[in-house]
Amino acid sequence: MALLVHVLACAFGLGSWVAVNGLWVELPLIVNTLPEGWDLPSYLTVIIQLANLGPLLVTLMYKLCPGRLKERIVIYSILSIGILSCILLAFFWDKTTTVAGASRSTAFFIITFFLSLVDCTSSVTFLPFMMQLPAKYITTYFIGEGLSGFIPGIVALGQSVGITKCVNSSQTAGNQTGGDTWSSHTENLPPNFSTEVFFFLLAAMMCISLAAFVALNRLPQTFELSSENLVPETVASVSSGLENPGAETDGEDLKCQGEGAAQINLLLAGPKHSVYQLTFIYFMVVWVNGATNGVLPSVQTYSCKPYGNLAYHLSAALASVANPVACTIAMFFKNRSLVFLGVLTALGTGFGSYNMAMAAMSPCPLLQGSVVGEMIIVLSWLFFTGTLSYVKVMVGVILRDRSHSALVWCGAAAQIGSLVGSVTMFPLVNVYQLFKSGDFCSTKCPY
Repeated sequence: MALLVHVLACAFGLGSWVAVNGLWVELPLIVNTLPEGWDLPSYLTVIIQLANLGPLLVTLMYKLCPGRLKERIVIYSILSIGILSCILLAFFWDKTTTVAGASRSTAFFIITFFLSLVDCTSSVTFLPFMMQLPAKYITTYFIGEGLSGFIPGIVALGQSVGITKCVNSSQTAGNQTGGDTWSSHTENLPPNFSTEVFFFLLAAMMCISLAAFVALNRLPQTFELSSENLVPETVASVSSGLENPGAETDGEDLKCQGEGAAQINLLLAGPKHSVYQLTFIYFMVVWVNGATNGVLPSVQTYSCKPYGNLAYHLSAALASVANPVACTIAMFFKNRSLVFLGVLTALGTGFGSYNMAMAAMSPCPLLQGSVVGEMIIVLSWLFFTGTLSYVKVMVGVILRDRSHSALVWCGAAAQIGSLVGSVTMFPLVNVYQLFKSGDFCSTKCPY
């Protein structure tokens, strides 16, 4: 039974961010088709963050009407919307309309909004639901969440997304001389299967997540799906994410809790965090999610594409491997030291800073045109994702041991960080145009 629940928890986590992750790994192919081109990732980050309306409403319901919001109904709804949106995306992703005299990917943006609504809302519903399971299944859930990026990445590798070659072509120089000039341009090679098939695969993964959720809800009640695994909201209030749980509850109250008193005492006996430590924990949540979900994705095309479409393709697909690997490491090597997590956050920020610097130098970043440069940029994205993914998992484990509300606020903090990051980057990319695009084959750099 324990193995079955591990499998179901992993499959359930698969639907948390599979749609948005799938869009990111497919971008090397999509940016060559849709009219927004290299600016498309910055549009996506803003659309994804606009979808924070969903988690905002859920968080307010938790705060204002505790106990009334039925997580199961919300999860059933968003997974169903996700399946339908993936199917619609397969049919309409490349349809454009004219807006203000320019061609825009209206259908793609609208459907992406609903997919983002699903994934963003999962941050404040999936984890709180997992509180009904023993703590050992939380890490398994995070592995499933990591696989929501890993599996689309592997599929994209098999699809050969965005692979290109440089082609020389001649043009007539002028009417008087009649001579020809030679120029080089990028030619996209056809993928092994279409984008439509890829989106249908995403819909299938959402169906698997929905089936796993149905199975989790039908587990025998004799299994550990009971409230005795939780810190009751009477002990840990909605504000327990920022206060020590049980701080206002005396020993006599705990004796009256009944059958779950032993488990509650065990949780409360664990290490407590001061207000400053909790502030640091939530700061890490905001910072890490702002970097991984808002700031760096907006400029991934500018940091990778100058090295060629292969580097862009590998950085998008292989970086997704780092997430489940980090979750697996966290499953066997748990380090809750805030100093260690702070060092990892700084290290991941360093890799992200290198990626940002290369984007700012586009179309002529360091070592452009060399194999070494391609390897460094791919590895930098890999380690950036891996280190910060480990931090995300361990912070989730720490806050899970506090209370249901601590996880809710963790999800809210994650979305706040993502929103701030994307809103900051959008005007820099699309209004002030601080980042410059260029063709890998035709751009001539001084080094």
